[in-house]
Amino acid sequence: MKLFRYGDWGKERPGAFVNGELTDVFAFGEDYTEQFFETNGLQRLRAFINANPRLLKPVPQGVRLGAPVCRPSKLICIGLNYVDHAIETNLPIPEEPVVFFKSTTAICGPNDDVMLPRGSTKTDWEVELAVAIGKRARYIDESDALDHVAGYLLHNDYSERAFQLEHGGQWVKGKSCDTFAPLGPYLVTPDELGDVHNLAMWLSVNGKTIQESNTSQLIFRIPRIISYLSRFMTLLPGDIISTGTPSGVGMGLNPPTFLKPGDRVELGIDGLGSSGQNIVPFSTNYIL
Repeated sequence: MKLFRYGDWGKERPGAFVNGELTDVFAFGEDYTEQFFETNGLQRLRAFINANPRLLKPVPQGVRLGAPVCRPSKLICIGLNYVDHAIETNLPIPEEPVVFFKSTTAICGPNDDVMLPRGSTKTDWEVELAVAIGKRARYIDESDALDHVAGYLLHNDYSERAFQLEHGGQWVKGKSCDTFAPLGPYLVTPDELGDVHNLAMWLSVNGKTIQESNTSQLIFRIPRIISYLSRFMTLLPGDIISTGTPSGVGMGLNPPTFLKPGDRVELGIDGLGSSGQNIVPFSTNYIL
């Protein structure tokens, strides 16, 4: 299945692809929350769709899409998970996954404007494959890890490099600004996606392709990441794990290049769809 959420910010309704069309499944009675995933929501939704075709309604064209998962408890990121990205940032290739968090208040829809934070001078882009957890995971073996996956989604891990690297402490300060985590457009279940470790990925800025790689290049693959994280924290249904970016980020270019108001960023991963964000200046009037 492909799941999505649509509508005004904070008032999104659940949707699913049905017979190749964007379809409202509000009549199902649940959003895509932690409780939905924890109570076999994917299987129940599939059964509901099959049994109630008359209750399903088409989604209007051009409607805003929200993040496909509602209010995950955590957004966990893996850093330096492509060899070429570690090299371009002059950092050692990690022997264990590098782990950091983004605030969940950074989450926005896949095509929402991205607002530069106040004082930003080095806002950067990162196309990433993200994983949604489907059931509670604690001390999970790698062999069982994929049984805990609800689906996969596209993530642009926006990063303000000055905040991240020049203000001491951990990376979270440069990762958590409002709108810095566009997710989606879809949550795609594993049965529909195929081999998650062989997906082409790309990102362009103002029409020029900057990042182009494949998830086959991950240093730490998804079973390893899930198993590793579950040693240090309980992963809850609906939690999002972002698995890292390949080379081509702005800070790695010569000369380094960062985003400014008016820029357009577009990205995609095979099977997960594409997204695009316009870069806008900071404003206290931005609706969140």
